[in-house]
Amino acid sequence: MVDAFTTDGVVDNALRFRDDEPHEEPAVTLDAFLGQSNATAVRLETGEDARALLPHLDRLQLIEVSFPVFRDGRGYSAGRILREAGYSGELRAAGDILVDQIPYMRRCGFDSFAPDKPVDAAVLQAALARYDFVYQAAADDRTPVWKLRHG
Repeated sequence: MVDAFTTDGVVDNALRFRDDEPHEEPAVTLDAFLGQSNATAVRLETGEDARALLPHLDRLQLIEVSFPVFRDGRGYSAGRILREAGYSGELRAAGDILVDQIPYMRRCGFDSFAPDKPVDAAVLQAALARYDFVYQAAADDRTPVWKLRHG
């Protein structure tokens, strides 16, 4: 399910692909999270290792990954690491996110987005519908085309 808030065809700075309620608790820094026991939301900044969260995935409801500039792809790896480790909570990409990056971020396991700038709803739908098939396995549940052909 896509939960996007639109005004005049422009998606506001909140976009979710989840059916559960949005997590309202603000995300704390990784250092603050590791130093306390009650936080359920954490924010990973560029360069921080997502693997530090692996022992704590069962208590996290939201992990927000920072994308300070669109050229920085380290957050994609963080998303995939967390999903492959079994994290099923909300995984939010936040920052300088371009609309054409969202389908690739979805493949890495991101299911929530907080872009710095509003996104045109029609452009987003076109980007999400652009490719019918994928060529490799990823953190999402799409089946690669080679597996469809050869079982």
